[in-house]
Amino acid sequence: MRRMFRGGFILWVVFRHGLDELVLSGFSHPALRLLHRLVCIGRNFSTPRGQRLRQALESLGPIFVKFGQVLSTRRDLLPTDIADELALLQDRVPPFPSEVAVATIERALGLRVDELFESFERVPVASASIAQVHFAQVKDKNGQLRDVAVKVLRPGMLSAIEKDLGLMRTMAQWLDRLSSDGKRLKPREVVAEFDKYLHDELDLVREASNAAQLRRNMQGLDLVLIPEMLWEYCRNEVIVMERMNGVPISQVDRLREAGVDIAKLARDGVTIFFTQVFRDGFFHADMHPGNIQVSIAPESFGRYISLDFGIVGTLTEFDKEYLAQNFTAFFRRDYKRVAELHLESGWVPANTRVDELEAAIRSVCEPYFDRPLKEISLGMVLMRLFQTSRRFNVEIQPQLVLLQKTLLNIEGLGRELDPDLDLWSTAKPFLEQWMLEQIGPQKLWSQLKAEAPRYAKLIPELPRLVHLFLQHQSQHVPNPQTQALLAEQRRTNQLLGRLFWTGLGFVAGLLLMQLFFKIH
Repeated sequence: MRRMFRGGFILWVVFRHGLDELVLSGFSHPALRLLHRLVCIGRNFSTPRGQRLRQALESLGPIFVKFGQVLSTRRDLLPTDIADELALLQDRVPPFPSEVAVATIERALGLRVDELFESFERVPVASASIAQVHFAQVKDKNGQLRDVAVKVLRPGMLSAIEKDLGLMRTMAQWLDRLSSDGKRLKPREVVAEFDKYLHDELDLVREASNAAQLRRNMQGLDLVLIPEMLWEYCRNEVIVMERMNGVPISQVDRLREAGVDIAKLARDGVTIFFTQVFRDGFFHADMHPGNIQVSIAPESFGRYISLDFGIVGTLTEFDKEYLAQNFTAFFRRDYKRVAELHLESGWVPANTRVDELEAAIRSVCEPYFDRPLKEISLGMVLMRLFQTSRRFNVEIQPQLVLLQKTLLNIEGLGRELDPDLDLWSTAKPFLEQWMLEQIGPQKLWSQLKAEAPRYAKLIPELPRLVHLFLQHQSQHVPNPQTQALLAEQRRTNQLLGRLFWTGLGFVAGLLLMQLFFKIH
């Protein structure tokens, strides 16, 4: 019954905001086409369609707001005006009662709040669709008070998510079957992707582990602060972390008054992102202004503060190579190489003609070069490549879509801070360094060091293996007809053996060199 009422409420919101016109206009069935003409009689919406969709999602509650946020990342599927409007969605969610938060903390950690914390602020400092945050204090191992932030999962989220996801799956099935755009928009896949994101965010320990990994990766860069997790207080419903004090990055005037170099801040943001992408392959994928602050404390002045690690992106070595080579080829206007990379990646059907794909990419990318490099959006370049690839039946990988969304966030933030930011000049060193590491002597040396333990283990076993091989050979006397063939095989084996021992000697030499450098 509740699901029926919820479905009725959704239909009322859809009709109220005129979304039924948008949905029915995409259907090819004659009866639905007629229904579309009927519902349009006497209705005239002056508000743009993207704004109406955003307002409808806000009316439907936090789960649909979160869905709109995830949907805004699929710029390879959505029209630009809708994607831009959905990107404006924010978690405008009132906090849940403090008594509920306290009960959740005590149930998760097994102690009363006054036993866990020296002090606990019952009024939350922030509230979002998934969780809310309270400030508190704990004693460290030395008995000193330490300021912390306590993140508490919103109660009843799992059941609410499952109900709304069930309705979304049903609507996606209808859209897939009845709409002419259904197969292109892939509604079932989008809902499945949203399902994964939501369930990942519901596990706060997963978020804490993401933060710990990013904190380790960023040590030594001295550009960003990431809160330390207090693991003894971390559970699926509650995590406790170091309290971070900073100015929201959107408050640019306040940062200027504090003496922060805004242009440097913009460059540092790009540096952090490309370091996470091309060096680590592990990046913070929810870097909107609400999750970023800037420290004005003397010991960390001007450094970024990253918050909220529920969504991170990961890239394999193959993904990084694909991206680096695509960006490099693009800025060299080598569109044939871009087309070849699409084929080599296996994401374009093998029978695709390189010249046709090259022409399509050229028609999309060439207009960018009528503008200065600093005005070129790498996020838009990536999006255009995805859109062009879709015409050639490419299945875009989810991790690259997440990267493209984050890159657009970074570009928007960077150029809001510094309109003259040249993103390409900042990104180019990372791409060139990464390419050098993949094909240069540094890569060869690192691979040899990685394989050295295997060879070291194999060397003592070689005499026994050779003895077993010769013993096996002596038990099989060849007939006259195969002697010539075996003689040729022996000569080949001898050549291979010499090559093997030469390579083994080279590896042994590298091991000795490594030992020498360690000693000296």
